[in-house]
Amino acid sequence: MAEANTKMRNLGISAHIDAGKTTLTERILYYSRKIHRVQEVHGKDGGGATMDSMDLERERGITIASAATQVEWADHKINIIDTPGHVDFTIEVERALRVLDGAILVLCAVGGVQSQTLTVDRQLKRYHVPRLAFVNKCDRVGANPLRVTDQLRERLGHNAVLMQMPIGLEGEFKGIVDLVRMKALYYQGSMNETVITSDIPDALMERAQSLRERLIDAASMFSDELAEAYLEGQPSEQMIYDAVRRGTLTQELTPVFLGSAYKNMGVRALLDGAVRYLPSPVEVQNRALDLDRDEQPVILRPEPDQPVVALAFKLEDGQYGQLTYIRIYQGTIRKGDELYNSRSRQRFRTGRLVRMHADKMEEIGEAASGDIVALFGIDCASGDTFTDKSLNYSMTSMYVPQPVISLAVKAREKKSEDLLSKALNRFAKEDPTFKTHIDPESKQTIISGMGELHLEVYLERIRREYRADVETGMPQVAYRETISRAAAFDYTHKKQTGGAGQFARVAGTLEPGGDGQYSFINEVKGGAIPTEYIPACDKGFQSCLEKGSLIGFPVVGVTVRINDGSAHAVDSSDLAFQQAAIGAFRSAYSRAAPEILEPIMKVSVEGPTEYQGGIFASINQRRGMIVSTNEDESLSRIDAEVPLSEMFGYSTVLRSITQGKAQFTMEFSRYAKVPAGIAEDLKSEYKKAKSGANA
Repeated sequence: MAEANTKMRNLGISAHIDAGKTTLTERILYYSRKIHRVQEVHGKDGGGATMDSMDLERERGITIASAATQVEWADHKINIIDTPGHVDFTIEVERALRVLDGAILVLCAVGGVQSQTLTVDRQLKRYHVPRLAFVNKCDRVGANPLRVTDQLRERLGHNAVLMQMPIGLEGEFKGIVDLVRMKALYYQGSMNETVITSDIPDALMERAQSLRERLIDAASMFSDELAEAYLEGQPSEQMIYDAVRRGTLTQELTPVFLGSAYKNMGVRALLDGAVRYLPSPVEVQNRALDLDRDEQPVILRPEPDQPVVALAFKLEDGQYGQLTYIRIYQGTIRKGDELYNSRSRQRFRTGRLVRMHADKMEEIGEAASGDIVALFGIDCASGDTFTDKSLNYSMTSMYVPQPVISLAVKAREKKSEDLLSKALNRFAKEDPTFKTHIDPESKQTIISGMGELHLEVYLERIRREYRADVETGMPQVAYRETISRAAAFDYTHKKQTGGAGQFARVAGTLEPGGDGQYSFINEVKGGAIPTEYIPACDKGFQSCLEKGSLIGFPVVGVTVRINDGSAHAVDSSDLAFQQAAIGAFRSAYSRAAPEILEPIMKVSVEGPTEYQGGIFASINQRRGMIVSTNEDESLSRIDAEVPLSEMFGYSTVLRSITQGKAQFTMEFSRYAKVPAGIAEDLKSEYKKAKSGANA
């Protein structure tokens, strides 16, 4: 069993929207004999790709939820997770990369490094995931894989090196040159299913030798043996393979493969590369925190005979109950085993243990370290750690971005209310970036997410899966409040009710915090405020940050400095000092020139150059600021910063001004001060809503 671990790969396929991730996964399934007929993402028969199992995914031709499967290739088992490309579903990419050992970064040979490629690359670096790059769509007009490789170096900082060279491009793309073996591979047949290996044509030999030298030069940095053999003019294929593998595992080298997934070209060579260069679970160092020893880091041993440590990284609520996807880092889980949830401190028995293939499942009796499987009927949350009875470990949590857009949602009729509640509870449990709460003033149900598409998909799922008839209110932007100058406070809280009363006095200053965070500084000397009451002061100030007085949004970027105060021997208490802190904050906040901050989005628009003027105008009309433009033959990319409040409905506007030929992505960048006129409108709206709620 321990030996089998070295013959396993856990891979994610990540990229910008429409780079061809799902099409590539479909071809991998076909060539590994997992499926016997290729389905297309935009299938004419309405079937849709195998990994896009949700009706909404098939209709829209996009991936919404990551899907897992296992294939066999060259005597290796490969667990593959196909992830979404749209930034609204970024949590699906985050949690997939958290449990994977390697990744294939797919790039379009025409588009190259696009906006979402940068985000995906940041995620790969966050979790230290080694990757290969696959330059897809080499058959498209404008394809230039050499330029894309340069972009990998310049824009992403990768030490990217070509493992292959194209034979022809665009409509003439008919094969690739393997730069390690120095052989030409031609694809023939109705589906390019036949690979003909032959000598490199004379016309391409000089270029191939130049690129091979570049490859060996880069790889020899990771192998003294290869460097010596190269100087002597006798590097073997195996030496190059070993050196490239070493560089890839340390994430200091990115091997680049070429092809066209749609035309079935280059996929098998990419699979060979994934097996050859990406790590097995044994070669990846994973850490857990020992909860019995003040969360000291512990290195896990990926061996099947060790005590079990597994991470629940994704939940799905299906027709048979909750399905929990887990990655086993250590030990072996068998059907009927008793496991321990280190967060809830609950023990449970594993019932059904299954291996997933998109939305289909295969019952299995056991799974060992390194494997990605699913459990049925377990009550847990995303990010929980499972161990056996002997360990009390917790895996480190994954990064969860904060929601940036909200909508008010309500059921149109009484019978839909319970269905809406069930749906919202389920989705909030499955997706950490989807939040729901009841507004205490308006009593409205508010849902929050990563973007318009994110919420639109969940609303559609509520209607389809739960048959709930719902309506939505205007999107609500996640504004913030802050202060722009320091203000002193000296507040005394005094309450006498016969018997023991309440007394507390706090003094100090409220100051702008440079890093946008809250900080509390205690400068009280001489015991003016007894030490035991200082935490109560901090708690009181923090409670005021939840809702500012300008428009009722959270307050950020505040430093509270307390330097004086007084207490009473009998009447002072934690509660009294909390109330004094609340009063002090409120008295100083209005004098500290409070202002409203709005989320600024990083927007990237890609479309034909002929529409560039219209795109510029549409961004300027939305208070946007153009950051950079990139023209590449007939395509141009415009990067801009635009307030989120101005981006609602932009997809419709963009479609109309570009005849549907442009697309855009956006992600949160930072918070910035709202212009004075808009701030006044927001304040008056808040006052109206407040007086209406009170009435």
